[in-house]
Amino acid sequence: MDELGLFPLGLVLLPTERIPLHIFEDRYKELISECLAHDTEFGLVYTDTDGIRDVGTRARVTEVLTRFEDGRMNILVEGGERFRLDELTDGRTYETGRVTPVEDEEDTADATAVEDAMRVFGMLREVTGSDVEPPDPVSPQLSYELAGKVELAPGEKLALLREVSERRRMELVQQLLEHAVLAAQRVRRAADRATTNGRVDLG
Repeated sequence: MDELGLFPLGLVLLPTERIPLHIFEDRYKELISECLAHDTEFGLVYTDTDGIRDVGTRARVTEVLTRFEDGRMNILVEGGERFRLDELTDGRTYETGRVTPVEDEEDTADATAVEDAMRVFGMLREVTGSDVEPPDPVSPQLSYELAGKVELAPGEKLALLREVSERRRMELVQQLLEHAVLAAQRVRRAADRATTNGRVDLG
């Protein structure tokens, strides 16, 4: 069981996902400075009015985008292994906790599920006009790579973090992608109607 510095935030970081963070509180400036100095990870855990969740993701700083004179930083972090938060600890200015890894079952998504998920992801790119590159379909963490390229609600991402089957994760990701396609199509239709003031052009 490891002790890990924690960064509770109102967002969920998935394995392989990259997100920017603005570091401005003194305690988290200390945490990130230590991670940079010793090339170590910290734990990003979702928190809201119900408190800190019991599952999170190890995060590593991949790039310091901006350093400010007062110690604030804009950084880019990448999600690594998942962990279960077994116990909160104290003794530092920032949150710490004892954590254990979350291990996957020994299963994989079947080829059909992979093809279907990649196809739906392609539809989403087309509907939204996105130039986001699709992930490698043979990636062992394809479910996370696909999900990390789409805007998902924290609850949906937490469900993916808790799932220990890549096969079941892929099924869930495909469902989420299908919902995202439908939502994007509704937005596009609404935008098209707005350009004609809601009327059919008979000319």
